[in-house]
Amino acid sequence: MLKRFLEWIGIKERLHVAEHKPPFFREGELWWCHTGENIGNEMNGKGERFTRPVFIFKKYDAYSFLGLPLTTKEKTGTWYCPIIFRGTKQTIVLSQGRTFDYRRLKEKMGEIGAIEMTQINKAYLKLHEIK
Repeated sequence: MLKRFLEWIGIKERLHVAEHKPPFFREGELWWCHTGENIGNEMNGKGERFTRPVFIFKKYDAYSFLGLPLTTKEKTGTWYCPIIFRGTKQTIVLSQGRTFDYRRLKEKMGEIGAIEMTQINKAYLKLHEIK
């Protein structure tokens, strides 16, 4: 397990120091994102580049955004929101949202439709409702 952390640290360091021009990204898009090797129940990236599809839920500025990771595993509960993207069932994991720096973005996958966007917004607000 330590080996995966060391591999991720090397990639993370290269992402941090590399010259990057922020890509144009906006809310409602799906991107492959270097999410990394995380701890506990936090979702990890997959493969040798530690990537995972991430939904750009809220763009803060040209450099950062609130991203919600996706999985192809079917999950149910208030902390998940099922969608279909390019004919494939996906699940947005609402409880794993976090702020990402633009340097973690790898490549754009596409955009979510208006119906799915409304569905995700409602599910997110319902999960994070303060009573």
